[in-house]
Amino acid sequence: MSGESGEEADVAEAQDARGGSDDALYVLTAALLTPAQFPSVLGDDYPEACAALGLEPYAEGHGLVLGQDGQGARWTVVTEDVSLVACAIAAWDCGMEYDLSPDERTIAAVLPGWPLALAVAAPGVPAPHDPEPDPELDGGLAPLSPPDTSRWGPAQRRLGADEIALQWANWRARVDADVTFVEPGENPDSRVRRVLEEARGYVHSPPPPGRIRSAFATEEARTLRADGPGWSLVARTDDIAFVLLDDEPGEVLPVGRGSELPGLLKALDELAVRPDAVA
Repeated sequence: MSGESGEEADVAEAQDARGGSDDALYVLTAALLTPAQFPSVLGDDYPEACAALGLEPYAEGHGLVLGQDGQGARWTVVTEDVSLVACAIAAWDCGMEYDLSPDERTIAAVLPGWPLALAVAAPGVPAPHDPEPDPELDGGLAPLSPPDTSRWGPAQRRLGADEIALQWANWRARVDADVTFVEPGENPDSRVRRVLEEARGYVHSPPPPGRIRSAFATEEARTLRADGPGWSLVARTDDIAFVLLDDEPGEVLPVGRGSELPGLLKALDELAVRPDAVA
């Protein structure tokens, strides 16, 4: 399982955030980095995703703007104007143009490189490449680069969970309707049992923000996402769940409803961070 990170967008120009020069940053895409919505390829939770970029996990979150300068160099602009980035992403998703130009006063950091894999590039400038280190501009930071997803591991596992959440109907159709959750005492799958026990532990000891996320599915149900050390869980609160594991490359384990799963999903959903709760 694999996939590109980030939302593709029409190329727009924004004022160069790296010191207010006349150069332009050609915006290719943007992403939210908040407790409720963040590129899960970067980490199991919001603080871990922030740490991957060297950012503080502020409750208000960050907006990430990825683009190229006039020489083609990759840059990631971090803005405090989360709402602006959210509006841009929503407009692009609807096929509308949106000039994403963060106000210089809202820019928290300008980082060399891209933390996500992009398949697009700005026209009329050199091919994407990392900028030369400049201690005055970036403190000599090594350029950001996307996590390695060429081999199965945490990043690929989380991308797999993303795919299931986005293509729920297709994945659900692969599972026989009579799949049931294995009751305790009936030799349950130890791999699944471990994940469910760790997820249940979140109810008693809440994990870091973003470790459990809830998104709209239908009027009656939510899509639930939970991650932990070496595992990801994707579920619908009115249906079954799927488990992915670091030590089971490419395998997706379905978990039927039974008597335990509904209560667990309900409890996790009550703890989850929701996008509509973010200002």
